[in-house]
Amino acid sequence: MPPFTRTPTSRELRADLVLAAVIFVGGLLSAALSSISGVYGSQQNQLWTAIPYLVVVTVAVAVRRRRPAMAAIVVAIAYSIAVTLHIPEVYAGNIAMFVTLYTVGAWTNSRRAAFLVRTGIITGMGIWLIIAMYREAIDQAGKAHVSTALLSPYVAMIMLQVLINVLYFGGAYYFGERSWSAARERAALEQRTAELERERALSAAQAVALDRVRIARELHDVVAHHVSVMGVQAGAARMMIPQDPRAATAIVAGIETAARGAIRDFHQLLDTLRAPGDTEDESSTVGVEDIADLAAASTAAGLPTRLQVIGDAVPVPRVTAVNLYRIAQESLTNARRHAGPDAEADVRIRYEPGSVELEVVNTGRVVTGLRPGLGQLGMRERATASGGSIELVARPSGGFRVRATLPVVATPPEGSLLAEGGAGDRENEPASRDRRSDRGSRDAPSVSRPPGPPAVAASDPRGSE
Repeated sequence: MPPFTRTPTSRELRADLVLAAVIFVGGLLSAALSSISGVYGSQQNQLWTAIPYLVVVTVAVAVRRRRPAMAAIVVAIAYSIAVTLHIPEVYAGNIAMFVTLYTVGAWTNSRRAAFLVRTGIITGMGIWLIIAMYREAIDQAGKAHVSTALLSPYVAMIMLQVLINVLYFGGAYYFGERSWSAARERAALEQRTAELERERALSAAQAVALDRVRIARELHDVVAHHVSVMGVQAGAARMMIPQDPRAATAIVAGIETAARGAIRDFHQLLDTLRAPGDTEDESSTVGVEDIADLAAASTAAGLPTRLQVIGDAVPVPRVTAVNLYRIAQESLTNARRHAGPDAEADVRIRYEPGSVELEVVNTGRVVTGLRPGLGQLGMRERATASGGSIELVARPSGGFRVRATLPVVATPPEGSLLAEGGAGDRENEPASRDRRSDRGSRDAPSVSRPPGPPAVAASDPRGSE
């Protein structure tokens, strides 16, 4: 935070001019009344001498915020001279002294200079006051031919003047310091308020950016999956029309189904955008159970895909279910696009205590290096959003493996169809997760399937890869 500096506004400078004018008019009235009442007795000076004195102190008051230290020093010197010369004006000078001394503490940006100026003025005025009272005490004692005693009326008067001056200078010092502290706290509060406003604007901009990323990610999932399926099926239909029109008709029907699915997903995305505060997960209707249809669509699109559900199925939170579905969708889409014509895929869903694991493994071309894109980024973000982890690994023998583990705190439902036969097979699972292999997947039956629901197996083919 930069050091605090206090700069007067044009309104405050105009207020100083008004205050100076008021003090000047009041000083003239005070000088006239003091001259008539004879405050200094026979030693009182001429009335006209109060005018230059008032001009000096009011000019100093007028520039007190521009030059606080100079104004206070000028007023202190002028006041000392006026009292020494018995100029018939006391009250306006006292007010000007208090105001300028207060201003030094309230408006001097250099706090060391403010301390030195105020301390110097108070010390100098104290010494001058002691000397003046001592001389007056000697004169009074000589005239009365008596010596002053400790509790004499004159000593009591001196002590009263000392007390008044202590309160006078102490009050000017204290209120000036408090004004500076209050202004500094107010400036700090305004700065924090401005920072909060900037942070709020930044948060709003980040929220917009996150919404754009979320929309782009959802569009990528929908477009990449459905359009790639339609593209593959359209190519197959074009080749099958001369040879087998009936098979081509079935393929075209698959294209129609994929198109309807894409339109449905687009409607869900648009509904999310129309409803402020809703998220994609709240408007999504897909879940873990829809991964079976996803595998069937992948098989129909030319990538033989097997689905295996291992363990006792448990209720999965909606957000986690949507993220698992989207991760499986993106994994199969990438496999169709990059694995090659003879590739196969295995989708495994493992229900374990406190978590659910999705593993998508495909054969095909050897991946020499990962090319980061929006799809991989989206899978990582979805796994992180559900508090889980994800592995994106190229297989040495060819193909790719995606393994996402997301936490689930739920009780296994009784009578679950997916859990049927799962409890007995979990006893045969190896304890070590490092021994998972894709070899067991390739040994499983039904390497390819016609379009339709994929097979559901309860065994967990894990071995060494």
